[in-house]
Amino acid sequence: MQMQCYRQGASLYVYLDGELDEHTVAEVRARTDLLIDEHASASRAVFNLANVRFMDSTGIGYLIGRYKRLQRYGIGMFLENPNAGADKILSLSGVYTLMPKI
Repeated sequence: MQMQCYRQGASLYVYLDGELDEHTVAEVRARTDLLIDEHASASRAVFNLANVRFMDSTGIGYLIGRYKRLQRYGIGMFLENPNAGADKILSLSGVYTLMPKI
């Protein structure tokens, strides 16, 4: 799993590329948490999922965990460009009620 990020104004952008599952999520979780802590003054975080080729329940757990961490700082979380497979999983799980798709 590759992760790239940048900050533009009050928005933090996180681009994920690869498979978001039990084999990859630990490292990405740690890196993302550090990133969130470093950018605690952001007003929103946008997670781009266009290049996430596979996601299971571990991936959903990763997203919900980052949502909770962002909430502690008062930062809104949004999901951007999920592929068809990820979109279906996120819709069925109800994740979009917490973090809207933009």
